[in-house]
Order: sequence, then C-alpha cells, then structure tokens
Amino acid sequence: MKLFTRIFCLLSLVAMSSCNLQKKIVYFQDASQNEIIKMAKNYEVRIKPHDRLKILVSSKDYELASPFNSSVSYNALAPADKGYTSSASGDISIQTRTVRPDGKLEMPVIGLVDCNGKTRSELAEEIASLIRKGNYIPDPSVNVQFADMKITIMGEVERPGQYDVVRDEITILDALAMAGDMTIYGVRDNVAVIRKIDGESVVSYLDLRTKEALASPFFHLQPNDVVYVKPNRYKAANAEINQNRSFWISIVSTLVSVATLVTTIILNTR
Repeated sequence: MKLFTRIFCLLSLVAMSSCNLQKKIVYFQDASQNEIIKMAKNYEVRIKPHDRLKILVSSKDYELASPFNSSVSYNALAPADKGYTSSASGDISIQTRTVRPDGKLEMPVIGLVDCNGKTRSELAEEIASLIRKGNYIPDPSVNVQFADMKITIMGEVERPGQYDVVRDEITILDALAMAGDMTIYGVRDNVAVIRKIDGESVVSYLDLRTKEALASPFFHLQPNDVVYVKPNRYKAANAEINQNRSFWISIVSTLVSVATLVTTIILNTR
C-alpha cells in the first residue's frame, strides 16, 4: 500500500511539473477557438529618416521617365554628399536614395519630397502627383522599395542573426519562425522589441503566452527592429555554473603545474 501511494505521488508530481512547463512555453494560451482579436492599426512599414529607398519612375514614353531614374540625368550634376548611390552603372541605373534627417527625399527634377511617416504606396503616389503637376509626364507610374529592410533577432532562438525582410507586413512570430523559433530556454512572457522612434531607442516587452500581445503596436515589426529573447533562470544558472567550473578547473590546473614544477626543482637540488 505504501509503495502504491509513493508511486501515485511521484506520478502526480511529474504531471504537475509537465503542466507547469507547458504554461511556460505555449503561445497564446488564453485565446479561444475562432476568437476574433483586434490588432493594432497602422502597422504598415513607415518611411523614416536615414531609410534607403529604390525608386523607379516609368511611363509609356521611356524618354520622359528616363531623367527621373538616370544617374547621369541628375547625379552627375549633384554634389557628391547628397546621399545617392547607384545600383548599377549607365544611363538607366536605378538610384538608391537616402532619406535626409529632416524626413525629406531629394528626387531628380522635382526636388525635395516629404516622405517621413509615409508608406511606400503613399510616397509613390506623392511623387507621381508632383510629376503630373509639373507636366513632366502625363501617365507616371512610381514604384518604391526599401533598399535594405532588415530585422535583428538575438538571444534564445535557434538561429540568431540579422534577416532580410521582403514584405511590408511582418510580425514577431514571422521573425521567430525565420530564426527557427525560441529554444526551450527562451522566456516567452517577456520578449523585448527594440525600435528607433524619433531618434531614440524604445523598448517594449511582449508576453507571447497571451492574446494581448496581438494588440501591441510592437507585434508588427518595423525595419531595423531588434528582437531579444532572454534565457530563463535555468539556462542562466547553467551558464554561471559552467563559467565557475571553467574558472576552478583553470585554478586547479595552474596549482598542479606549480606543484609539479616545485617538486621537480626540489628533487633536482638533492
């Protein structure tokens, strides 16, 4: 009877431990099936100072659109410090243009365009409108792309590193999937997202175990965001133990070497 009671208690402890572990690692535990959750609005990627953009202006008449895309048409006449770099050589190269600190972009022919806080489609429409108003092209078509849209994922994930983003909408779940998801040691209730806003770094912490994370404005990532998953206390304690172990092994090894040297010297002097 006592043996049966002990086995039952042991199995109960194992079951409780398993349930507790599940609560620490499962995402969105409080979300019901088919539940509709309101997400943060205005999560589209917005252009900000120092972003690098590739802009292509096209038209049915190639000759009319060429001055807006050509490195020769404008950049040969512009100062070298305007922040232009060419993605190819020749008269038809598409320029990579850097947004100025004041949020303005300098375009060939039409000059400065205010793009701070705009989406790619909004900036494309603004440029097309300016071209039409200036009677340069009657039918301009403008395509705007980010030249280098990256996010950084660090900490307790399978493949930490910097990743290229090829679409405007990307969530923290997409980012974690690219990095192979969190390891079993990753803290899921306190994932940090670091974002530059108006020249300052802002940190927001998301609890990915709850549906509330879906409504956070940081759930959808922006270019150059940094996602950091910190290790749980077991991983941290294990790292400290390993560090201390290495330290003491080094001390013992040094002492053994010194003792061996002293013993050798004593034996040779006899």
